[in-house]
Amino acid sequence: MDTRTDLTRLVVMDIDSTLITGEVVEMLAAHAGSRPLVADITERAMRGEIDFAQSLRERVATLAGLPVSVFDEVLAEVELTPGAVELVAELASRGWPVGLVSGGFVEVARPLAARLGITRVHANRLEVRDGRLTGRVDGPVVDRAAKAATLTAWAAELGLPMTRTVAIGDGANDLDMLAAAATGIAFNAKPVVAAAADAAVAGRLDAVLALEPFAA
Repeated sequence: MDTRTDLTRLVVMDIDSTLITGEVVEMLAAHAGSRPLVADITERAMRGEIDFAQSLRERVATLAGLPVSVFDEVLAEVELTPGAVELVAELASRGWPVGLVSGGFVEVARPLAARLGITRVHANRLEVRDGRLTGRVDGPVVDRAAKAATLTAWAAELGLPMTRTVAIGDGANDLDMLAAAATGIAFNAKPVVAAAADAAVAGRLDAVLALEPFAA
């Protein structure tokens, strides 16, 4: 029996404040002059105090008029969480599939994932007209239910049972995904998320490698 295959896990991570240190919507808002307002809404949404989809639309509305060139500027500002590169490299060496699912935006998420050799990405898309953001999301919002559904769909595509799935996230928008996975890990998480997760880790992202799903 190929025990290495038996140990394979699908690892799905949130991006903002998990894979990277900040929130992309706040970084975009800094270019629009609306960062304080957007940061306040983000914090309330991640604590689970307000509906995520509603909060995202409110935050995105403040970005109306920004040129699409802002995506390259923000991508250059993004900082990976300490231990992120090491974690992704270790999972790649094991042949474990990795996916990124985010309430953020594909315009930043996909290039970021490409840097790390990650091909599975699901995130929101911002509507653009005449080279500028309209202040609206293009398509359904990637909320907590969508994150869990994406995890489940990717596992099915890979032929992996849900018993071999791991999810890592920090905010209330990750709660359904963490619950759906066999192991849900709260990383530098809000109290409501840490309380609901199977395990909680702070500091470096590669610290999750000490947990049972990775060490088994």
